[in-house]
Amino acid sequence: MLKNDSNDATPPPRMLNVSEVAHMLHVHPNTVRLWSKIGVLKAYRIGKRRDFRFNIVDIETFLHRDGSSPFEPPAQG
Repeated sequence: MLKNDSNDATPPPRMLNVSEVAHMLHVHPNTVRLWSKIGVLKAYRIGKRRDFRFNIVDIETFLHRDGSSPFEPPAQG
């Protein structure tokens, strides 16, 4: 049986739909769909309709194109 320790429980990452991502990136929803199909954005397909969902961490990383983590301060130097 799995042990459910409430101290170690982390919520699942926030998943965004196409419209939410398009709004964040200031692009048309069809652009988000195209980018996911060609591999620019990492997408997950869910349900019978195979709707796109995007992890918010992946979108924030995409916004930092230089590869830096959006959660770390830029390197000083």
